[in-house]
Amino acid sequence: MIILGLILLVLGFLLKISLLWILGIILLVVGAVLAILGSAGRAVGGRRHYF
Repeated sequence: MIILGLILLVLGFLLKISLLWILGIILLVVGAVLAILGSAGRAVGGRRHYF
């Protein structure tokens, strides 16, 4: 999810499409939160790892 967010950020920046930029930021933040919760040992949605 983090990698997809980064790809959308880059594509949105290069193609000047603000929707891709916004979706990339959202995916990046959600992916980071899930990664932090997973690394803290807390299962989110029944899964311990999101990668």
